[in-house]
Amino acid sequence: MTNSGEARVFCAIDLPRSTKKRVLDHIARLRGLVPEARASWTREQNLHLTLKFLGEIPTERVHNFQLAISRAVGGFSHFPVAISKTGVFPRPRDPRVLWIGIMDLTGALARLHLRLETESEKEGFPKEKRRFHPHLTLARLRHHEGARELAQAHEALTFPAEEIVVNDLVLIRSELSSSGSTYTTISRHALKP
Repeated sequence: MTNSGEARVFCAIDLPRSTKKRVLDHIARLRGLVPEARASWTREQNLHLTLKFLGEIPTERVHNFQLAISRAVGGFSHFPVAISKTGVFPRPRDPRVLWIGIMDLTGALARLHLRLETESEKEGFPKEKRRFHPHLTLARLRHHEGARELAQAHEALTFPAEEIVVNDLVLIRSELSSSGSTYTTISRHALKP
């Protein structure tokens, strides 16, 4: 990374291609059920579980975030999570985000998240004030037209549980444009097998 300007970065867990396909199939069903709904749908390359979003930081500080992630995964072993349950933020009567939940089967995800927050704070990045609610964002609803119907269809469809193994954390740069965000992997930080 260059030493000038800013970079919009976050740390996430990538998903297996087969899981992304299931999520995209769910999205396709929703779009077919409520075609009039105006939503900004998540694209395949943007499907991930965000653990910590920093937003715009000076590019020279990206290395500090990498150090924090490396320390957070140190000594941490692979662990399972389950992708299951559909929901909306902030509430079904006024939906803004459609999501699929992540179940922390062993408590390891919460421990890793806390460790990442702690190590990031040591590097000068503030701790997140909101409670951690692991989820995959499917769509953002910026218009009321069809939003409630879409949220009801999403929750009615459910999402059969699928277990995946978390092998690493990924540091990602997000570049915004009129056609949506473009994500670039900066580094991967492996957990122990």
